[in-house]
Amino acid sequence: MSLSDIKHWVFDMDGTLTVAVHDFAAIRVALDIPPEDDILTHLAALPADVAAAKHAWLLEHERELALGSVAAQGAVELVRELAGRGYHLGILTRNARELAHITLEAIGLADCFAIEDVLGRDDAPHKPDPGGLLKLAAAWDVAPSEMVMVGDYRFDLDSGRAAGTKTVLVNLPENPWPELADWHAADCAALRQMI
Repeated sequence: MSLSDIKHWVFDMDGTLTVAVHDFAAIRVALDIPPEDDILTHLAALPADVAAAKHAWLLEHERELALGSVAAQGAVELVRELAGRGYHLGILTRNARELAHITLEAIGLADCFAIEDVLGRDDAPHKPDPGGLLKLAAAWDVAPSEMVMVGDYRFDLDSGRAAGTKTVLVNLPENPWPELADWHAADCAALRQMI
């Protein structure tokens, strides 16, 4: 199967469809999370009241970033072309769903994604867990092998591999995970040329 044969596309949000702006090191400092820990996994292991307070801070911090989102090079054109072909399009983000919608509005793509096809960290286990992709596959009534997960980070690729989807790595000047991606593209504009 070639990339042009796939009609079910799932995108990561930050750093894939948008220019990456999260300063994860600063977030860890603000939330008193060790530098080597994954933020969401760390928060999930905390007592409920402590986790709730830290999640609230994170949500407000990320809301500010979402409001100022800028589309990654070629992202708008790629998504609009896929939507114009009638393909199923989804979002799987480690961000909150409500912020994903704010981000899609900010970059002018909210009309390309059905509300129920935008999954955030509270809608499915967060990446690299494959649960979100499997949820979309079930909703779309397709085998995961008929889908592609497009992302800019190892968690996106790990999630796709675990679910059984194809994977595309975009928006990185270097590719530190070549073994995890079926296809590589410098950015969404280059990916558009591949379809």
